[in-house]
Amino acid sequence: MRSVARVRRLLASLLAVVLVATGCGLNNGGSVPLSVGPGPQGVVPELEGVKVTVGGKDFTEGVIASYLVEFLLAAAGMEVSDMSSLAGSNSFRQALVTGQVDIGMEYTGTAWMSYLGNDEPVRDPQQQWEAVRDADLAEHDIRWLPPTTVDNTYSFAMNRATAEATGVTTFSEYADLVRSDPQAAVSCMETEFSVRRDGWPGLAEAYGFDAATVPTPIMQPGIIYQATSVGRECAFGEVYTTDGRVKGLDLVVLEDDKRFFPVYNLATVVRGSYLDAHPQIEQVLEPLIDLLTNEVMVELNMRVDVDGEDPALVARDFLVAEGLVTAG
Repeated sequence: MRSVARVRRLLASLLAVVLVATGCGLNNGGSVPLSVGPGPQGVVPELEGVKVTVGGKDFTEGVIASYLVEFLLAAAGMEVSDMSSLAGSNSFRQALVTGQVDIGMEYTGTAWMSYLGNDEPVRDPQQQWEAVRDADLAEHDIRWLPPTTVDNTYSFAMNRATAEATGVTTFSEYADLVRSDPQAAVSCMETEFSVRRDGWPGLAEAYGFDAATVPTPIMQPGIIYQATSVGRECAFGEVYTTDGRVKGLDLVVLEDDKRFFPVYNLATVVRGSYLDAHPQIEQVLEPLIDLLTNEVMVELNMRVDVDGEDPALVARDFLVAEGLVTAG
């Protein structure tokens, strides 16, 4: 296991060299997409006029999370450069490690498994965050601020008719269904999930069913949600638990009662030297820790993916409603 972890770390290091050499396809970033004014606490004098580059990932939740950070820092008086929507997790990670990005939001499970090269997740959310915090500090001087309770992990979902017909609410009950009638458990998933150790093979092992007996159509993520909602091709579908389409399509998510899937809590990550120079940032972003929950994130994501709203407007409106910033 340790040799695998070392190989993963080596590959990540080589990728960092390539990305730096090619510039990652990155530029110096743009301006904040919408203007904001200070909240009740006003501008933070120590941060006024300080330059900061905020990075993020190019999917709905990643973009929203980036904008939340950007608007809070801008309202505190900082001069913010926007580098949200970087293509893929590795691009954001390497931009952070190499100093092209100062701050952003990341998932504990992603860092632990993908960046830090571990083969097994830590199932307890607090212990997972602590393990990532300690390892990333020691290896990269990346600081992890306390996590939110947003947990964008894997699960399966079904439509209401399937839920009523099968009576399945947990993965243990799903496993019982597979053993009794595998054709009734046809499950749609992405290619990657179908072979990942923390995906389909590991799920079958953890819950004690024969994965080979279940029909598993392979689909693109967006198609899975719609097909599961219709219920003809997919009785069950692989989903991310905070995806807005879960609520928008009225899907029922299975409970991972044995806690097989890794914890993917969302937390702020900052370059250590930058946080040392500007420690007030932690207090500015602290409200996100309690405000961001799965329920809140699903609602914000749904406004973008289902209702078609602009993610920048969604993020700013949320912070305005919470009294943390004013609309500029």
